[in-house]
Amino acid sequence: MRIYEGSPRQDWEEVLRSIGAYADRERLKELLLLELDEGFILQALALPASGARTEFEGILTKVTRELPDDEIAQLMDAAVANRTEGPPETPHAELTNYYEQALRVIGAFVDGKRPRDLFLFEQEGSFVLRLLVSASGAGAAGHQLVEFTRDDILGMIEVAPQQRGDAAGPPGEGQS
Repeated sequence: MRIYEGSPRQDWEEVLRSIGAYADRERLKELLLLELDEGFILQALALPASGARTEFEGILTKVTRELPDDEIAQLMDAAVANRTEGPPETPHAELTNYYEQALRVIGAFVDGKRPRDLFLFEQEGSFVLRLLVSASGAGAAGHQLVEFTRDDILGMIEVAPQQRGDAAGPPGEGQS
């Protein structure tokens, strides 16, 4: 991954999982993630803080955050520190850490593609990715579109524990 060249953290699975944990914690939805040379731009809709009373109950606020490399590293360290050794959550429609889990399995998929660039957006639990991938050999690079429905993501989350350490990675359901 471009933003971590020369670093031991060239792992999309961990990077995206940490961004997903941040999105869950901040109560974000409808994510848009754009990779920059030195980090990411994250744009989303923010739900009101839990228990917060607002004049316009249920109104979502659009937020845009730049996540530079050093902040991504902090998010990754915090996410690792917050993990428990308990049994993994069983995925279901109301998964409380949906973005952490969804972006983790998407990250594992992306690791297998080894893209030079990533653009991702999500709507209602489904994801579309645009990856800039190198052609095999000395060929030219090109964009590849991949779509995952919410059901694809939940299925990938469900089988992920059995695939940890498996070189094949998660199934590419929903690929286009």
